[in-house]
Amino acid sequence: MLQSLFANSMLKTDRGGQLLMLLLTTLLIVVPAFNLLLPQGHFLHIETYTISLLGKYLTYALLAMAVDLVWGYLGILTLGHGAFFALGGYAMGMYLMRQIGDRGVYGNPELPDFMVFLDWQELPWFWQGFDMFWFACLMVILVPAALALVFGFLSFRSRVSGVYLSIMTQALTFALMLAFFRNEMGFGGNNGLTDFKDILGFSLQADTTKVGLFMASVVALILGYLTCRKVVSSRLGKVAVAIRDAEPRVRFIGYNVANVKLAIFILSAMIAGIAGALYVPQVGIINPGEFSPLNSIEIVVWVALGGRATLFGAVIGALLINYAKSWFTIELPEVWLFALGSLFVLATLFLPKGVTGWFTDLSKHNKKSNHNKESSSNKDLATKESAS
Repeated sequence: MLQSLFANSMLKTDRGGQLLMLLLTTLLIVVPAFNLLLPQGHFLHIETYTISLLGKYLTYALLAMAVDLVWGYLGILTLGHGAFFALGGYAMGMYLMRQIGDRGVYGNPELPDFMVFLDWQELPWFWQGFDMFWFACLMVILVPAALALVFGFLSFRSRVSGVYLSIMTQALTFALMLAFFRNEMGFGGNNGLTDFKDILGFSLQADTTKVGLFMASVVALILGYLTCRKVVSSRLGKVAVAIRDAEPRVRFIGYNVANVKLAIFILSAMIAGIAGALYVPQVGIINPGEFSPLNSIEIVVWVALGGRATLFGAVIGALLINYAKSWFTIELPEVWLFALGSLFVLATLFLPKGVTGWFTDLSKHNKKSNHNKESSSNKDLATKESAS
């Protein structure tokens, strides 16, 4: 049934992707309907808090997919994608801060509260234009892309790879975290950007706005998945996989390895920036903690547990671990980091292909067993017929 539904699409051979698209489409319809149409107290009513939580998980899933694109298909173990996520979040946060206007604590229509507190006299040049939504959306994509372009160009042209590249990505996000902690940078310092009021004129506290942000997250994840699937199915994606498996050979036969790496790295950074932009209005804050190297390492764990080089595996890993994180931080907060470390060790030792890879292997094993049983029964039947 699934194969017939997606027979003419790029997902016709991607069963995991088909299931993911059906799940996301169902969420897109059912969750808003159950929140807005059913009264509170109804057993099927979904609380607005739950919707915001689901929306946050979906932005994490989009971020995990961006990491899977460069790690699973290109072989680059990035430990700095939290930086692109945070930059996208800051771009959206700057727009939301400009929307506050004179409703802030100090009532200044031009300057955010933290600038008034720090006795800034005028808006910095890099805040100009962020009162316009389209400009903020453009920066959500362009700022992470520009950073990825500069970092990737210098790294890939110098043929830095392996663990050295991983360390450099981690150093990048750590340096950005330290920079954004400084009040002189003009991004709110330690407190970051918060106290948002509305987006596009709609109150961020309204249920309908939260449902709208959830729906935007679902749509972004669907489009992100289709884009990534299109890329990995294309010639560019096949060359990327070849680079992952045998980079010297690909270079020897004439491909420009650095350009291929750069193209996919930039695309991945742009997707991570979009995820960050959707994350900020749903959680109501963005601060330098989002640049923490620990966050970037956690993203790698999501992908490792879900299964690399599948795209949908990264989504599953992000959803599973973040649900577990929410549960642990409420019930057993002191245990969470040990549980996360244990999950990574167990996934490395016993699930090298992740949860999705384990299910795929199990399905193949069952099909093979059934095929052997059918062959055996056919042979027995043929033997009986020949004997009679």
